[in-house]
Amino acid sequence: NMALCQDKYPPPLLYTMEVDWQPEETLVSSCEEDCTHLGGVKDMRLEAEAIVNDVLFAVAKMHISHSLNSALDVAYINVETKERNQYCLELTEAGLRVVGYAFDQVNEDVSTQYHETVYSLLDSLSPGYREAFGNALLQRLERLKQNGQ
Repeated sequence: NMALCQDKYPPPLLYTMEVDWQPEETLVSSCEEDCTHLGGVKDMRLEAEAIVNDVLFAVAKMHISHSLNSALDVAYINVETKERNQYCLELTEAGLRVVGYAFDQVNEDVSTQYHETVYSLLDSLSPGYREAFGNALLQRLERLKQNGQ
């Protein structure tokens, strides 16, 4: 609770000597700078890794691009569907979209729509993904049913 009140009441003098106390505004702004400076890249990469791990079972291949640089706010994911079609996906705050039709390829002329989730994007590209995802769902439901009995 002490932390909540710190911005309203400066700490006693003794406390100040022991702990490096900063007004809350300073903490927030320095944190924001650090986060966008250091965490931004990591965040999109972490997001991309989570996406890959989540749907790898339903595609032929999927990995984060090593040759395309991930910037603060963007990551690139290579995916090969069960139909053997290759795509390069761009991940940003806006969502996911296809930016190329080969691994590590960003084609400026390609303007595809953004998808909020990797599920809807793959659903639109790959019947094999839909089938694998549906089967996994059925298996999970079956397991739940068996555990429930």
